[in-house]
Amino acid sequence: MGDGVLHAVNAGVDLDECDDAAFTSDWRREAHLEASPGSHPPGAAARYPSPMPTLIEKPTVIEAAGNRPKRIEELVGRVNTGTAGISIARMTSPPGWEEPGQTPEFDEYTVVLAGRLRVESRGSVLDVEAGQAVVAKAGEWVRYSTPGGAEYVAVCLPAFSPATVHRDD
Repeated sequence: MGDGVLHAVNAGVDLDECDDAAFTSDWRREAHLEASPGSHPPGAAARYPSPMPTLIEKPTVIEAAGNRPKRIEELVGRVNTGTAGISIARMTSPPGWEEPGQTPEFDEYTVVLAGRLRVESRGSVLDVEAGQAVVAKAGEWVRYSTPGGAEYVAVCLPAFSPATVHRDD
């Protein structure tokens, strides 16, 4: 039995009595199929394979907008993995870097690893320090800069795209 089955059995769940609607994730569905052989058509378990981790060996370096060179290393996204639903990139930004304002069609979650990221919106200016995070919602005008330089990770939902960032002219 797989780990999911053992957890369900240890919790007192009778897997043979559960219907598919009770299982919302693949591991639960697979555990149900493993635990009740003969109750599903042959090959049903193959429709719900166990997820396999995928190693992303290296990022793709992407050219950045702004007044000074900034390094963008996309690990997950449209360019490096062909993923449209999310992008994850590590940024290394020099002191004095700033980019044009933008009104993106995606939410952007940013975690500052080192230095300070300045985030300007129509109503405020936030200085986000190492160990802090900031969220900019889709449709909100923002402008990013790094007065003293910074290293940070940006997560965009859906994935960043030049077509959906809508930078100021």
